[in-house]
Amino acid sequence: MRQVATLLLCLVLALPAGARAQRISDPDLFVKSLRATYQALAQYGTWENLAELRRVNEIGYRIAQESGYGDFPFTFQIIDMPEPNAFALPGGHIFVTRGMLELDLDDDMLAGLMGHEIAHVVLRHGTRMQKRATLLNALSQAALVGVMIAASNDKPEERPPYYDARDPRSYDTGQGDLVQGTYAAGLVVTELLVRGYSREFEDEADEEGQRWAAGAGFDPDGTRQLMARMEARIPQAKDYGYWQTHPFFDQRVRAADVRQRLLTVQPPKPAATYREATQTVLLAARDLPKIDEQLTDLLQWQALNAWPQGPRSDKIRKDYLDELRAAELEKPALAQDLGGLIEAYEEERGEVRELTPDSPFLTETDADIAALRAKLEERYPRFTETLASGVYETEFLETFLSNYPASEQVGQIALALGDAYARSRRQSEAVAHYLMAWEAAPESEAGQRALRGLRNLVDQVQQLGALQQLADQEGDADLRRLALERLDEMAGSYSTLDNGSTYLKEFPTAVYASRVNERLDQLANEMLGELLLYQAVGDTVKALQHIRDILTYAPLSPAADRLRERAVIKG
Repeated sequence: MRQVATLLLCLVLALPAGARAQRISDPDLFVKSLRATYQALAQYGTWENLAELRRVNEIGYRIAQESGYGDFPFTFQIIDMPEPNAFALPGGHIFVTRGMLELDLDDDMLAGLMGHEIAHVVLRHGTRMQKRATLLNALSQAALVGVMIAASNDKPEERPPYYDARDPRSYDTGQGDLVQGTYAAGLVVTELLVRGYSREFEDEADEEGQRWAAGAGFDPDGTRQLMARMEARIPQAKDYGYWQTHPFFDQRVRAADVRQRLLTVQPPKPAATYREATQTVLLAARDLPKIDEQLTDLLQWQALNAWPQGPRSDKIRKDYLDELRAAELEKPALAQDLGGLIEAYEEERGEVRELTPDSPFLTETDADIAALRAKLEERYPRFTETLASGVYETEFLETFLSNYPASEQVGQIALALGDAYARSRRQSEAVAHYLMAWEAAPESEAGQRALRGLRNLVDQVQQLGALQQLADQEGDADLRRLALERLDEMAGSYSTLDNGSTYLKEFPTAVYASRVNERLDQLANEMLGELLLYQAVGDTVKALQHIRDILTYAPLSPAADRLRERAVIKG
């Protein structure tokens, strides 16, 4: 059956009337790129910004349609990375980072960017680079293939007799460690992101992308404006973000300016039929060989983004919600987070109502939401009785708060959660819930106890994110001052990678973000030195743990770059 499906995908599929023919001309390469996409999203996360995701897909598909390319269906995704960048995989999967979109690109600038990445796929730049093709082969077998982190250089005999274990440049050994599975794949995905194409390929992508943007109805000067915006907002260091993959900036600006004068903006063409055709191919790809449950879920999500309306899209949403509901209803009654489930229903319902207000999906989900609300109302007395008994676990309080966020017991519950998190050293959660209890009723007994809890915590807090929450509150000036003093002290002296990484993810534009990032790079570099020392003495377990920590929490640090430079793919 799967062989038949593969054959069909290699032929022109039955598409909506008037749609340009699309297919999957090389199923093996498509699956490799799809798995790389899954790993990239797992490594960095998706940026939960529906408006920007819609805009990226709207502009991306208009330009993809203009390209006339039909060998692979295009998909567009935003990864939650603060560094401005974008990249494409040979199977049609295109990524834009949160940091790029936070440069406040208008539609014409974004069209120039999307045209450039689409051109890399159409012109087959990915498969014309042997190194990148090899990396994709490794990603396609992530569970079986490892990456050997080599610890040798060309002249090991030149190692000085005395060396600093904190400086990985000061010594090398002749050994290496094998990283397998997710972390190996994560290392390779990062390599795909931060290693660029040749100058020839970049010039080709600029030219074709700018032409297709004009053909799709966008101002071709957007490409020049994009580069001007990046020049003004991004440090032009060779080893930083976008400049790693897009060098020789001045020449490209001048070339874009010359080209835009020769291009004429064409009337925009609707891309609805093209997008629906893309959805058809993506959904059919679920039957390809080597498509597991994870990749099936990803294909359905991509199909939904390709064309977010219509019966097939509504079915994807309904199946997703039904799975969530079934999993939640299997739990004991007082452990069921129906509040969170209702929120998921309402989010999907809101999008469908905006796109297709006459969809039957709305009536069906209205009934589901009403049934869930009835269950909550019925169970409320049991929740309050359990709370009054004083015999419960932290999970019960969390569920109560999610199910009944407007309950009169919110302050009491938030205070109890703050106390529980403080005892278990979950400082960020403790601060958040103490703040909730205090803000719910500042003058109440619970509110005052919460404020005392915050004041007791501030001198002990190690987590940068928790300190930033206290610094951002405006209800108590003295507490804010203490938090800022503590944050100023900790920003350059915190001791764990995950602390800095979490802070930068939550507060990427905060005043202390730059210092926190500098410290993160320093810690990663020190950890790399320890890693190589562990390799030298044969402690593979500790070496692998350090590799995982660097790739997970500091994937764009100089230390991670050195790991990639040492990486040798082992099949």
